[in-house]
Amino acid sequence: MIFQDNKGNKVDFNNGFDLSIPLSNDERNPRAWYVNAPKFEPVRSNGWIGAVAEGGSVNFRAIFFNPHGHGTHTECLGHITKEIHSINEHLQNWFFKAQVISIKPIQINNDLVITPACFPVLDDNIEALIVRTLPNDNSKLSKNYSDSNPPYFSTECLAILEEKNIAHLLIDLPSVDREKDDGKLAFHHGFWQVPDNPQFHKTITEFIFVPDHVTDDIYLLNLQVAPFENDASPSRPVIFPFLKE
Repeated sequence: MIFQDNKGNKVDFNNGFDLSIPLSNDERNPRAWYVNAPKFEPVRSNGWIGAVAEGGSVNFRAIFFNPHGHGTHTECLGHITKEIHSINEHLQNWFFKAQVISIKPIQINNDLVITPACFPVLDDNIEALIVRTLPNDNSKLSKNYSDSNPPYFSTECLAILEEKNIAHLLIDLPSVDREKDDGKLAFHHGFWQVPDNPQFHKTITEFIFVPDHVTDDIYLLNLQVAPFENDASPSRPVIFPFLKE
């Protein structure tokens, strides 16, 4: 299906790229923040079991996971506020013009840091920025990031996002901030301008995966979020290419 907006831009909805990492019931699931792997377990009650393979009439499994620690998720400013604001409440639009960029973090002492010098030129008319870090390989689909000091963003990058009016930041890392920063979460606070000027409409999506065949370009982003009344929710960002004339 081809969609055309009021400016004549055309999008091919038959050719989307899913940037989410599936939640899986084994140790291969990517994770961070010292959580164990997710669990998918049949419900067992009074002799009844929710597993056809074990004689039950249906598969009826309970799933135990953490939105922040177990794969692709989207969060709102409720992640760092005293009041638990809901991503389901504050994300009310789901389509955004987005730019995919590839960035190689630079070595600063013992850290790999994304600084303004790492950024390519950004388009002037985007609402979302999708960052693929380099090197990019399939280990991102199953890596346990706990106690690994992953790459992170310097707060100097906030000025770029603010200048370009980026409301939605998507990254293939477990966090925009340093793993161990004494709870400061400086980039989170700066992006959402908490507590001085809270930006309720802005979101951060972490733990995405951008395959190599997806080129750095402008796309239409469909940011699909499970309707959890929580500061973060599992999400499925899908991008669609604009058709070239």
